[in-house]
Amino acid sequence: MMLTNRTTLTQFLIEERRRHEDANGDLNGLILDVALACKAISRLVARGDLAGVLGAVGATNVQGEQQQKLDVRANDCFLRATEWGGHVAGMVSEEIEEPYLLPGEYPRGKYLLAFDPLDGSSNIDVNLSVGSVFSILRSPNPGTDAVVADYLQPGQQQVAAGYAIYGPSTMLVLSVGRGVHGFTLEPTLGEFFLTHPDMRVPTSGSEFAINSSNYRFWEPAVRRYVDECLAGSSGVRERDFNMRWVASLVAEAHRILNRGGVFLYPRDSKKAGAAGRLRLLYEANPIGFLIEQAGGRASTGRTPLLSVRPTGIHQRVGFVFGAADEVARIEAYHAESYDDPDPNIPLYARRGLFRASR
Repeated sequence: MMLTNRTTLTQFLIEERRRHEDANGDLNGLILDVALACKAISRLVARGDLAGVLGAVGATNVQGEQQQKLDVRANDCFLRATEWGGHVAGMVSEEIEEPYLLPGEYPRGKYLLAFDPLDGSSNIDVNLSVGSVFSILRSPNPGTDAVVADYLQPGQQQVAAGYAIYGPSTMLVLSVGRGVHGFTLEPTLGEFFLTHPDMRVPTSGSEFAINSSNYRFWEPAVRRYVDECLAGSSGVRERDFNMRWVASLVAEAHRILNRGGVFLYPRDSKKAGAAGRLRLLYEANPIGFLIEQAGGRASTGRTPLLSVRPTGIHQRVGFVFGAADEVARIEAYHAESYDDPDPNIPLYARRGLFRASR
C-alpha cells in the first residue's frame, strides 16, 4: 500500500501537542506505546488457535473470573510495551490484583495507566469481537512509584482514554480531551490512520443493549425502561426499538458511537450488596469519558459516572451510557418512587437493601 493523504496516529498526536506550549511529548509517547500493545494483541487475536492462544489457563484473576490464555498474553503486551518508556509511574490491570510496580531499571514518569487488556473474554473461543480499554491519569507524585491512593481519581480527571476493537478491522478509538477520533490499522504498514474524525453519538438511534437474562434481578426503573422499549410503537415510546447484546463492552460502545442507542449494565440483586458488575477504573471510566466527549452521557443509572470517586482499584459500578436523552430518561425513572415493587425482587421494597440506599 502506498502512503495516502490520511493522517496517521503519530501525526495526529503531534498536531494535538502543538496546541499546548508546555507539552513535552510524554503523553504522546505513552499513547503510541499503548497503540503498539494493541497492534500486538490484534495479531494474536487474528491468528487465534494458530498462535496457541485459545482456551483457559486453569486459573482465575482477581475478579474470580476464569483467565483465558489470551487474557494473560494481552496483559503482558500492555506491560512490556509501556513499562520502559519513562512515561508512567505505575499501572493497574484487570488481570493483576495489586498495582503493577515498574522494574527498578526503568524511570518513573508522570502518568498512570489503567487498562483491561482484553475485554469480552467470553467471545474469544467463538471468534467474536473483543477489545482493549485504557485510561490515562496524571500521577499525583510523578517520578516516584505510584501507590493505590494515586489511582483513586474520578473519571473526569482522565487526560486521555480509548479502546481498541479487534473485529473485521482493528480500530483504535481515542480521546485526549478534544472530541473522539477513530483510527483504523493498516496491517501492511502497521500504522493507524485517522478514518473516523470527530465521532459523535447519534441522537436518533432506536437500539438498547442489556443482558435480558437478568430481568428478574433488575430494579423497577430498569424494568420499566426496557418494558417500554419492548412495547414499541404501540407503547408510550411510540416507536420500535431493537435489542442488542454482544457481551463485549468495547463492541457495545463502538456500536453506540456509530449508531446511537443506549447500553445498560445496571446494578441488580443477583449479587446482594454489589454496586454493579463493570469495573469503574479501567472499564466504565474510559468508556464514559469517550461517550461524553462524543456528546453522549455516561451514568451509574442515578448519577454522572465521571464524578464517582473510586474507593478501590477494582471497584465495580452500575453503568449506563449512550444517547444523552435516553440516559437522562433512565436517571429520571430511578429518581421516581416505586411504592409497589415487584414481589419477585424484595430487595427493592421500601425496607429492602437497595431501596434504603437510594
